[in-house]
Amino acid sequence: MLFDDLLNNPAKWMVESRDEHDIVLTSRIRLARNLTATPFPGWATRQQREETLKLTSGEARQIPVMKGGYYAELSGLTQQQKQLLVERHLISRELAARSEGCAVLISRSQNASILFNEEDHLRLQYILPGIQLKKAWGAISKIDSELEARLPYAYNTRLGYITACPTNLGTGMRASVMMHLPGLVISEQMQQVVQAAAQLNITVRGLYGEGTEATGNLFQISNQSTLGDSEDQIVERMTRFTSDLAHQEWNARRRLLQSSSLQVKDRVSRAYGLLTNATLLSTQEALALLSFLRMGASLDIFSHQALKNVNKTIMNIQPAHLARLSTTDQTTSEHRDQIRADIIRKELSGN
Repeated sequence: MLFDDLLNNPAKWMVESRDEHDIVLTSRIRLARNLTATPFPGWATRQQREETLKLTSGEARQIPVMKGGYYAELSGLTQQQKQLLVERHLISRELAARSEGCAVLISRSQNASILFNEEDHLRLQYILPGIQLKKAWGAISKIDSELEARLPYAYNTRLGYITACPTNLGTGMRASVMMHLPGLVISEQMQQVVQAAAQLNITVRGLYGEGTEATGNLFQISNQSTLGDSEDQIVERMTRFTSDLAHQEWNARRRLLQSSSLQVKDRVSRAYGLLTNATLLSTQEALALLSFLRMGASLDIFSHQALKNVNKTIMNIQPAHLARLSTTDQTTSEHRDQIRADIIRKELSGN
């Protein structure tokens, strides 16, 4: 599988939706794993990382679901290619900052990916559309079990899986759900959501995880604790919390429509007007305006059909994706803003 094949065939979660109200975009399970008697990547020499990579990637590429997928060592990718993979949520920003002795393996469906020598020797992840944490856990667990049968995992009977960061000890699991929450943001309820989440050892972050902003009212909801709970308990708690949160968001939207109908319709209409007529659009402005259209569609103010590919569009208007579409070698921020506006205008007009 070549890099262009990867980009020209978007993952199912980008083109499919399991949420009629466009609240829950994706569910992701990520597992951190390490090998015994081998220095963590951050402490290893280049030679040690390369030896670990040769062993782990060789075994990972033999797993049936990963066969025929896309494999690349980070040292062989350009900065733009790395950023494209970050924007697709296929690799982390941390892995993109690394080079020698680091790699990524992505399944043909793009649901599964394995990061080699990021913070840990292995980071396994599986992404599905909607609230499907249980299914995602089942899928990544199979990959994990096959790898564990082939590789000497670092595991302690008292502490669980040994990880580079102590906060990942135990299950080594991060279960996260990407959610679109404009109703709760507009009605100023997000602070209560963050506080309620914290009491359950759940954290609320931005579009690309830790240290990023919630642009376009998109939030990553994930578990904070990995030690002391089983994988099934984490999945159950996260599923229950995010399902309740989706219900709160839907109620917040309906209350806004009931109490401020004209204002809500006006904001949706203005967003549509700007998106279909603007010559220049920054990433932040475009995502904010698309957020209003998404909410408008869920409230039947705006056509659902016009936003059928909105998740794919969100990926295509990110900076690295725009640079790839540019006809010039060097793109300025203004040129990217122009391309972004053109893409959105054509998408909304159905051309």
